[in-house]
Amino acid sequence: MNILVINAGSSSLKYQLFDMKTEEVVAKGLCERIGIDGKYTHQGKGDKIKGDHAMASHSEAIELVIGLLTDAENGVVKSLSEIDAVGHRVLHGGDEFSESVLITEPVIAAIKKCIPLGPLHNPANLMGIEACQKAMPGVPQVAVFDTAFHATMPEEAFMYGIPYEYYEKYSVRRYGFHGTSHRYVSAKVAEVLGVDAAATDLKVVHATSVTVPPWQLLRAASA
Repeated sequence: MNILVINAGSSSLKYQLFDMKTEEVVAKGLCERIGIDGKYTHQGKGDKIKGDHAMASHSEAIELVIGLLTDAENGVVKSLSEIDAVGHRVLHGGDEFSESVLITEPVIAAIKKCIPLGPLHNPANLMGIEACQKAMPGVPQVAVFDTAFHATMPEEAFMYGIPYEYYEKYSVRRYGFHGTSHRYVSAKVAEVLGVDAAATDLKVVHATSVTVPPWQLLRAASA
């Protein structure tokens, strides 16, 4: 089974293709400066390839990635039929998602609803999803949310000390990000300690260097 993993950022797109039989990365790369001048790096079965390629949108970046993966000389699959599933990193899932989910129309609608909370990344995430759906119809697509790991915080932990109407009108609250990293670190610590990762008495402190002040969320939501 081959799984393509897509991380579409505000002006970049990272990707890796995994062979799940061996759990090895068989190809990976980066498209950057999307919407500007366009550059890419690709590592497949041969030497690393670098080049310039105009990409006006993330949809065009996906087209480039597909071309690189299926290239007759340097590609790693003969056709897209060899890709069995696609996983997408999605920045913001609001308070609706606490786990990874199979992408359906309601899930897409929920991601769109969160655009005011992630105005730079959620639109790019959606373009990556829609481009893959168009190129690989019928292939399962899964969304992995940055916010999912923290989505079970109790209200006293996620509510900011600002007027409650901002939460009611604009969904301004603490969400927590980099959830995929936090989930991995938590599980790894539990493994090293030899305890159950789901144990309620397991207390692990880990942090990232990125924080989003509530006034920035409010400014984006009310724009």
